[in-house]
Amino acid sequence: MLKRAFDILLAAALLAILSPLFVVCAFLVRFGSPGPVLYFSKRIGRGNEIFLMPKVRSMHVGAPQVATHLIQNPESLLTPAGRFLRRTSLDELPQLWSVLVGDMSLVGPRPALFNQHDLAAERTKLGIHALRPGITGWAQVNGRDEISLERKVELDHHYFLNASFLFDLKIILLTLWKTTRSEGVSH
Repeated sequence: MLKRAFDILLAAALLAILSPLFVVCAFLVRFGSPGPVLYFSKRIGRGNEIFLMPKVRSMHVGAPQVATHLIQNPESLLTPAGRFLRRTSLDELPQLWSVLVGDMSLVGPRPALFNQHDLAAERTKLGIHALRPGITGWAQVNGRDEISLERKVELDHHYFLNASFLFDLKIILLTLWKTTRSEGVSH
């Protein structure tokens, strides 16, 4: 209950404070490449239910819906603003809306793509699928895109077993630190 209240209050405050930044991102995307500003990615949520997760579009329309590390040359698919949006994690801003509506939490295991069956299966075996997915999580601050699936599941399981308000605060602070340094981000 405290976690959900914290999520709602902080997400609402961040949406209000960061809305001018979202407008700048929207301008960069809209005038940098044809297509919509937002991209809705099919993700696996709590209880393995599929939901649509919004992101500021960083790739050209028609890019494959697979994990970035599975794309042969992801750089070629980025929009002119895409590299900047990903490096700064500004492409994640619309997910604050997903927190408000209850599809996501600020902190939790990062939602897998709808076709990442291997990741979903490993999380389900350990009960991790019962958690609301997060904008950030323990795996994100411990390697993000640069860690193996096995390590990601191990870190998600550690979070599952040790979740607390203080642990969430630690992850949020580490996320801010690592995001400003662009650590562990696939471009």
